[in-house]
Amino acid sequence: MQFNRRPKFRPTRTIGGQEVTPRKSMGQNFLVDEEVARWIADQILPDDDAFVIEPGPGLGAMTQYLVGRPRKLLLIEKDNQLAPQLQTRYGHQGVEVQHGDATQVDKRDWYQHGDVRVIGNLPYSVGGEIMKHMLTPPTPVKSAVFMLQKEVCQRLAARHGEDGYGALSVLVQRDWDVELLRIIPPEAFSPKPKVDSAIVRFTPRDPATLPVYDRRLFEKLVRMGFSQRRKQMKNLLLPAPGGWEALAESLQMPVTMRAEELSVLQWVNLSRWYEERKTADAGQKASEVFDVVNDRNEVIGQKTRGEVHAQGLLHRAVHVFVINARGDIFLQMRSHLKDVSPLKWDSSAAGHLDVGESYAACAIREVREEVGLEITTTELAAQLPAGTHTDHEFVELHIARHNGPMRCLPEEVPYGEWFTPAQITTWVAARPQDFAKGFVSCWKAYTAAAG
Repeated sequence: MQFNRRPKFRPTRTIGGQEVTPRKSMGQNFLVDEEVARWIADQILPDDDAFVIEPGPGLGAMTQYLVGRPRKLLLIEKDNQLAPQLQTRYGHQGVEVQHGDATQVDKRDWYQHGDVRVIGNLPYSVGGEIMKHMLTPPTPVKSAVFMLQKEVCQRLAARHGEDGYGALSVLVQRDWDVELLRIIPPEAFSPKPKVDSAIVRFTPRDPATLPVYDRRLFEKLVRMGFSQRRKQMKNLLLPAPGGWEALAESLQMPVTMRAEELSVLQWVNLSRWYEERKTADAGQKASEVFDVVNDRNEVIGQKTRGEVHAQGLLHRAVHVFVINARGDIFLQMRSHLKDVSPLKWDSSAAGHLDVGESYAACAIREVREEVGLEITTTELAAQLPAGTHTDHEFVELHIARHNGPMRCLPEEVPYGEWFTPAQITTWVAARPQDFAKGFVSCWKAYTAAAG
């Protein structure tokens, strides 16, 4: 015999003049305190040219204090009953409402807007996933203000030596300066959560404050080190090159150290030890020698990198676009150690020809040195004359094909991302200042050739 199960009673509430049914499965606790909502909205500094994104706006408690302030406001709402209401309420005010999952939204389209800021009262159930998706590099987000459970916020903001300092603190603070702004009591929400909430602000960390390191190895070591907090790290990590005693001495720590005793910088230096990086970051050497050429691209002598760039002498360079089976193109973020266009976006790989080196050989070498790919051949796509648009370089643009993961070499490339050609074209048109000069010229030549 089959019985029909009685559906669960889900109380409908009238909040802000709207009838809604909070969904426990989505961790919905709607912010109803007007003063708190207004104050949080102000913390993202939304005025003027900013592009502000609010994931999980719910009933629009904070949205109402953001409308009309930034250049563009985007709301991302997953709930089927709330997204249409937000569209009806704010769509006519120039606000874009996207019905979708903030943990999966394509962030690549946001780069074209420049100053991207994110603010949200994040659901307890998926708040961590939204934060991870929005803030993990590479990301167009320049600042963020999130409301989460107080305990999570305290862990995010905890400094070395403070309660709550752990793997989450280290993994987030390597990329962001985190500030706990305010504690919010349950009474500010409907329905009331069982715990306090808090507000944290994220500001990008200056990459020059940490030496370069392998991000994947760093993450692996941090997770291993904090996996059993009471255990000494020597019993949790892989055998250290040169011995654990030597590693501990390099960190100026006892051999009995535990994970929470290391600062973010010490964790980076520990990771570098496992990579066997024993010298300080040197960046590009001004003493490196290039061929100098005339206006017909004929070699007329050799000069050092420093002399070539200081005097604006004509020289040679290659750019490589690595393209996958979908037609996406990998772009790299240039290291802060670069002497030209640091922290700008660039081709998949790019560099100067060594003395006597051919363009084709240079293309293969640069792909290996910058993104860790072993290729044997490339396709010539374009030849560009030297000028200010290429930083005085005669450039050949080459194409390489690759469908697997990329392994960026941190001295050259901290990270990169695959973009569709349409995304790149829109971004270049909107913000050419985000790119190295040579790339912009190469992209125009590539798209012109492609028709």
